Amino acid sequence: MDITDSIILGVIQGLTEFLPVSSSGHLELGKAILGDSSIPKESLLFTVVLHFATALSTMVVFRKDIWLLLKGVIKFEWNEDLQFVSKIALSMIPAVIVGLFFEEQLESLFGANILLVGCMLLVTAALLFLADKAKDTHKKVSFKNAFIIGISQAIAMLPGISRSGATISTSVLLGNDKTRAARFSFLMVVPLIFGKIAKDLLSGELTYEASNFTYLSVGFIAAFVAGLFACTWMISLVKKSKLSYFAIYCAIVGVIAIIYTLAN
Repeated sequence: MDITDSIILGVIQGLTEFLPVSSSGHLELGKAILGDSSIPKESLLFTVVLHFATALSTMVVFRKDIWLLLKGVIKFEWNEDLQFVSKIALSMIPAVIVGLFFEEQLESLFGANILLVGCMLLVTAALLFLADKAKDTHKKVSFKNAFIIGISQAIAMLPGISRSGATISTSVLLGNDKTRAARFSFLMVVPLIFGKIAKDLLSGELTYEASNFTYLSVGFIAAFVAGLFACTWMISLVKKSKLSYFAIYCAIVGVIAIIYTLAN
């Protein structure tokens, strides 16, 4: 891997973590179109570093919110902040269950499964289009809503379904305020990212070589900066009901993926 590869992969990770286009789906499409040999064989450590960068960019964007939430937890009073943290914890349950008990089945769905990716991108497009047209969006995220949004996050582990797209769309379709929906969607993934990082660290499979420090650092910076941009931009787009642009994009790519599969 060289510096250019690190920057490209970092930017892709930073953007697709927040923009509703499915990073896993695009990776599968890239492998099929370019061939596995054209994509660098990334180490687990590099993946962990990029995920940490995007989690950190989320924390920077929502630093004031996180600080208020932490103060609410420390006080341990059943106020709005502690309730919000409890909702995030509740939303994590479906994804944790899938990750712990169905990891092998989930991984079997990856590996240039272009037809599945294409179909799931169409699902993402439909969700984004419906959410963009939703009118009655003024509620706060309830505990029931949090769990349903968590189910969407678990389903979004399928290649081709965008995590941010699925969770934000589900939240908006449930009648939640669009800005609150984006805030909840981005904050709910932070504990999961750190949980996945912890799992990888404890697995004993991480290896580090001093010669890799440069590309790890460059990849981290690229993912962090791209994440800051994408997270901030996505909040603005959701607020202005601009998700239809991404719906059109996902629909076009999904149709192309399906046609590509049927033609070969």
